[in-house]
Amino acid sequence: MSEDFHIKNILKRLEEKELDAMLVANFNNIYYLSNYMSTSFAYLIIKENPIIFVSGMDLEHAKNDSTIDFVKFESFDNIIKCLKDEGISKLAIEADLTANVYEKFKDFDLKISDAIDVERMIKSDDEISKMKKAADIAHKSLLELDVRDKQEKGFQEWDCAYRLGYIMRENGANTESFDTIFASGATSSLPHSVPRHHVLETPVLVDYGCKFEGYCSDTTRTFLYSERQEEISNIVLEAHDKAIKAVKEGIKACEVDKVARDIISEYGYGDNFIHTTGHSLGLDIHERPTVALRDKTVLENNMVVTVEPGIYLEGEFGVRIEDMVLLDKKGKVIGNLPPVL
Repeated sequence: MSEDFHIKNILKRLEEKELDAMLVANFNNIYYLSNYMSTSFAYLIIKENPIIFVSGMDLEHAKNDSTIDFVKFESFDNIIKCLKDEGISKLAIEADLTANVYEKFKDFDLKISDAIDVERMIKSDDEISKMKKAADIAHKSLLELDVRDKQEKGFQEWDCAYRLGYIMRENGANTESFDTIFASGATSSLPHSVPRHHVLETPVLVDYGCKFEGYCSDTTRTFLYSERQEEISNIVLEAHDKAIKAVKEGIKACEVDKVARDIISEYGYGDNFIHTTGHSLGLDIHERPTVALRDKTVLENNMVVTVEPGIYLEGEFGVRIEDMVLLDKKGKVIGNLPPVL
């Protein structure tokens, strides 16, 4: 899919809402629509003849990469004049537009639009290929790190997280998808634990990913060391596997969440599953839709979502197993990393 194809789709959605144009400041949204990634700031105006107002520091980047016309940013007044000269009065904005930029455009009829978010839900073949590559790099890197060896040798959580990031870069990643979670012992019951200057205890939960050419991967594995941990892991794995089997074209995201949640609840741990079953991802680590009880988005081919049920026993330990799943009529796990290592 070309950037022009995406812009045409977005323009149709804006027209349906009787909006004249859209102001875009989010770096990843601009990259998605133009192949140009800002290093400082930029403002894209989506209209019949889209244009990007680019920081002077980025003009060479834009010249090399942008598929959309661009000019040097001079002032907000210059952008506003451009819009008014074209008779634009109803202007769509992103939900995350900063308040100071919002204030600059308050003379327009501003409406928050999800047109770009909706467009980004369906991945192109190229996007899927990059996400698969990111997953392959991440999975290979975790095996190379050898978590059990590090645990036996008394490595610390922060050290393992740092080494994993380094190995992923060695294997071709641009950077991590997000700050790596390397939790052990009782802190594994914290879904978003921060790596500590603390020797690895057991179990060890690793939630991590990397970016390849801007696109994210996201995987979680829990390394088990006792029968009690394996007992909990088996429940999580059943929820993980059955939720993935439920992923198919036409099912609602909330229905996939319910499959995983019901299984964990049947074993008596419903109150210990304290987050959603998953989320979409792409240029950002969290995109729409969310695999959650309240998200009624109908899943479509070429969406990519995570399935990541977990059980968290406060003060004891937690177990989470996460994989990326591609919608190709039915759900197909991306990568071949075993769910239990």
